[in-house]
Amino acid sequence: MKINEIIHKKRLEQGLTQEQIANSLGVSIPAVNKWEKGKSYPDITLLPPLARLLNTDLNTLLSFQEDLSEKEVALMINKVSEIFEKQGYEAGYEKAIHKIKEFPNCNLLIVNMATLLDGGLILYGKDINKDDYEEVIVSLYEKVAKSNDMNLREQAQSQLIHRLMQNNNYDKAQEILDTFSAERFVDKKQIQANLYIAKGELDKAAKLIEEKLLSTTNNLHTSLMTLMEIAIQEDRIDDGNYIADVDKKVAQLFDLWEYNQYVAHYQLYESLGNNAERIQLLLPMLKSLTKKWDIHKSPLYRHIQKKEIGKKMGPNLQKAIIQSIDSNEEMTYLKDDSEIKDLMKQLNIE
Repeated sequence: MKINEIIHKKRLEQGLTQEQIANSLGVSIPAVNKWEKGKSYPDITLLPPLARLLNTDLNTLLSFQEDLSEKEVALMINKVSEIFEKQGYEAGYEKAIHKIKEFPNCNLLIVNMATLLDGGLILYGKDINKDDYEEVIVSLYEKVAKSNDMNLREQAQSQLIHRLMQNNNYDKAQEILDTFSAERFVDKKQIQANLYIAKGELDKAAKLIEEKLLSTTNNLHTSLMTLMEIAIQEDRIDDGNYIADVDKKVAQLFDLWEYNQYVAHYQLYESLGNNAERIQLLLPMLKSLTKKWDIHKSPLYRHIQKKEIGKKMGPNLQKAIIQSIDSNEEMTYLKDDSEIKDLMKQLNIE
């Protein structure tokens, strides 16, 4: 915002009229009106008392510490992108730097412009000397890398890490990466894996990404189960069935323990009171609990530390499921099933 917009905005925030501003500063009401319309500016001697009256500071009043909204920054980014396409990289670069000089303390603008200029070099910088532009872009990232805003700081630092890796300065890259928060704003694990790959430490990179993949699939399962529960409560039964099908496919696609393939449908049928379908699913689900999950058989998890389902986990789940039969009159006859009886003996269930 410009000074006239700031005066107007701050005056309204303080609940003051133009007349009150004028009376406090000893100027006319039309003078204050012209300030807010941008037709004239306050005398320099009036700036300190005006800032105090508006409950702000001179830096803010004079736009020295400007904070643009995300929407404003997006509009500026779009404008520079259009210039790239129509007039070439140099023209877009000049426009971007002009905007940065206009708002020199808006780190949101700076990091987004730097990223745009970075990408623009690849798309539109074929016939120009990229070194001159690269130096300026790096300086912009370095400025934002000192920001108090963790999100913006880590965005800028991730770009600097990429350049350090290109220059084989892995120690410095690792030093910066170690300061990052845990997956808060940028994908720290992915950057770390890229750094391992650049250093030739492929085992470490694979292990990290395999663990990340496994964690992601677990989160995906949790999200799908929650969506299924919502669909059931909203009486969207077809959607619930669809989500359960997706969850089963996820378990199959990502080579998870076989038991995971049955969980969603079993919970769906239980919630709907659909005992016929639930009974049909029960035996294969119980049998799956006796099967070992050898994670290393999957090409997706060759380097991960061996993940074994606890020896007691399968039997404990079996026991809990079988005992739940007692609470459902329509399913108690299953206790006479030979396979169920064998399981009950193994688990010491009477």
